[in-house]
Amino acid sequence: MVKRDILQKSPNVRWTDIAGLREAKALLEEAVVLPLWMPDFFQGIRRPWKGVLMYGPPGTGKTLLAKAVASECGTTFFNVTASMLTSKWRGDSEKIVRLLFEMARFYAPSTIFIDEIDSICSSRGEGSEHEASRRVKSEILMQMDGIAAAPAHTPPPIVMVLAATNFPWLIDEALRRRLEKRIYIPLPDAESRLELLKLNLKTIPVADDVDMDEITARIAGYSGADITNICRDASMMSMRKRIRGLTPEQIRALPKEAIEQPATKEDFEASISKISSSVSQQDLKRYEDWTTEFGKFWPAGGTPRRRPYGIPWRPVFSVMKVDSDSPANPCHDVMLDYLNEIQRPPPPPPPPPKCLQILS
Repeated sequence: MVKRDILQKSPNVRWTDIAGLREAKALLEEAVVLPLWMPDFFQGIRRPWKGVLMYGPPGTGKTLLAKAVASECGTTFFNVTASMLTSKWRGDSEKIVRLLFEMARFYAPSTIFIDEIDSICSSRGEGSEHEASRRVKSEILMQMDGIAAAPAHTPPPIVMVLAATNFPWLIDEALRRRLEKRIYIPLPDAESRLELLKLNLKTIPVADDVDMDEITARIAGYSGADITNICRDASMMSMRKRIRGLTPEQIRALPKEAIEQPATKEDFEASISKISSSVSQQDLKRYEDWTTEFGKFWPAGGTPRRRPYGIPWRPVFSVMKVDSDSPANPCHDVMLDYLNEIQRPPPPPPPPPKCLQILS
């Protein structure tokens, strides 16, 4: 059942299919791609991250990022939902969780993606919490801690839990500790909005009077899903105008060339006037407050915040220098450090124990 419903070999989503989110892509590459390329470097204290949490407003590309991780990295992808882990029989849910992690280790390197993880692992101890739900949470926490380790003298399999949620403040604190990387996926900035418009309209003819920069400025505060809806609605405006007042027989007789008309400036203005942003400023403030307290990444272009007690923030991607002047490979500096280390001469052997020195 786990293999039939959860296992997905390749979701077939590439980094180029996702507009913007350069910093989030770089962090996911560091957490997933580099341990596969440089397994000798990611040992001991530099072991791969066992849990990554992506949170942010709805429609910002969290699920697409998870699918791109599985496709680009060549890992086995386990797509988990709440319905797959629930059963009417007592104890079956915990067994499904255990079998899930055992299969992930068998097919390693693998990625376990849990979408809307707040519906499965909300805070324990609530008055409405059922006993079965508590046992499932405990099993997930124990499996993530790696109790069922690999045999001796065998490198542990690479299994990463990738979670996504729109409500990070509802997650249990023990799971929050195990999700070591917590990445805030913000609303797209101006450059990402322009890139998203071009990506959605690459197969749609656009009239010459359409100014992409003007549209980009007007849709500030929209999520990626909202921008996709605007492009979809604007691309259908010419068809709606052409079939207005026609009978079904006349609509069927229309040639394709009569319907495929370029999207005009008026079409985009009408779509923007009908489609509003799905994210409010109050929701954004709540995400920023949670990021200030627990998160490890803030939107591109933002100023570093301060933790409580005056402890300053330190960007998790500062070692990788991910900005507009970065090289083509965002992992450039990490790879250089690795190459410098493996080329370093080995240290001298330690002196023999005193008992051997006396015998000699």
